[in-house]
Amino acid sequence: MIVIPAIDIKDGNCVRLLRGDFNQQTEYSSNPAAVADDYRQMGFSHLHLVDLDGAKSGAQANRTIVSTIAAEGDFEIQLGGGIRELSTLRNWLDTGVRRCVVGSMAVTDSDTVVAWLNEFGGDSIVLALDVRIDKNGVPRLATHGWTQSSELSLWDCISRYAGSGIRHILCTDISRDGAMAGPNLALYEDFVRRFPDILLQASGGVRDIRDLHALRHTGAAAAITGRALLDDRIAVEELSPFLQNA
Repeated sequence: MIVIPAIDIKDGNCVRLLRGDFNQQTEYSSNPAAVADDYRQMGFSHLHLVDLDGAKSGAQANRTIVSTIAAEGDFEIQLGGGIRELSTLRNWLDTGVRRCVVGSMAVTDSDTVVAWLNEFGGDSIVLALDVRIDKNGVPRLATHGWTQSSELSLWDCISRYAGSGIRHILCTDISRDGAMAGPNLALYEDFVRRFPDILLQASGGVRDIRDLHALRHTGAAAAITGRALLDDRIAVEELSPFLQNA
């Protein structure tokens, strides 16, 4: 399992939201490119960028910042936030983004996303499936920057992509995201058991190095973490087992 640091961009700044709430944000830097450079110096080879403005509106509001980071060429970058058109996806892949993260459309328009997978291949697209756990323990999906809820379960959504060639799915338990409450290990263990051939990127709740080791035992291929790194809760020397290329 590798660790992929996350940089969430809103209004041009590097921020973190609490449980996806746009009204509860912490600003960490006015220069996301400098944050990316810090991660480069730490030895990370992958980077997860999220255009939060794009996730909410569908417009690529932070294009210049993302392009600046991608132009360095030494990260495998995956980018999410408002990628809802074929032209947008193609443009980002041509710009140097390694994978485009498709969230809302993966839930609301799976036929179109399957067509994109057929055109660009399963290694160019990551499905971002963000969930809230209901009272019966079922992970239900949320879309549009987590502002809209769906009755569709995580498992039923993934089943729609059977035979599509999908390789990467990023799953976030929204209740854990930015809350420093620990990752939902049971959710990720269940995911890997149900879909062993999909490379799971686990996201939400990482507090420290112990959580990363626990996530590795779930069988996840990668762990996304933002706040734990931004708050210096994980020492650089602790990260060496998680820096290998995927």
